[in-house]
Amino acid sequence: MIPLTPLKWFCGLANRLIIDESEVLEAQAAEAIWEDLTKALPMLNIGLVHGRMKPQEKQDVMMRFKNAELDLLVATTVIEVGVDVPNASLMIIENAERLGLSQLHQLRGRVGRGSTASFCVLMYKPPLGKVSQKRLQVLRDSQDGFVISEKDLEIRGPGE
Repeated sequence: MIPLTPLKWFCGLANRLIIDESEVLEAQAAEAIWEDLTKALPMLNIGLVHGRMKPQEKQDVMMRFKNAELDLLVATTVIEVGVDVPNASLMIIENAERLGLSQLHQLRGRVGRGSTASFCVLMYKPPLGKVSQKRLQVLRDSQDGFVISEKDLEIRGPGE
């Protein structure tokens, strides 16, 4: 474990999220990113969590991350709920245009639970359509779940 100041801490749920159409592809993409980051950043202890792992394996990795034994966590959306790591300071969400507003709001809520400044970076693949632009703008404009829900209803329209 290398000592890092909170502002330089490129972890704390620094999640590189890859969202694919199936759990298998999602796990494979996360594993590929984990391998790339492990090679590129050998000075960091990097963990991996995805939905194809056994529950105990996921729990062990999350506990190591929570206990600051890992500097960086590569994860799929399996960390959307039930994760509380107060020192989490940075989350990077790839392909944010492919996720719903509530899901993005939930993921974003995994960082910033402690006293350290936190950031959630939403990455997308251009060109971004008008609806996707509106959706991502909602997240820039508000952190209020109720406001986000209202805007989501405006953008998508009511269900049946």
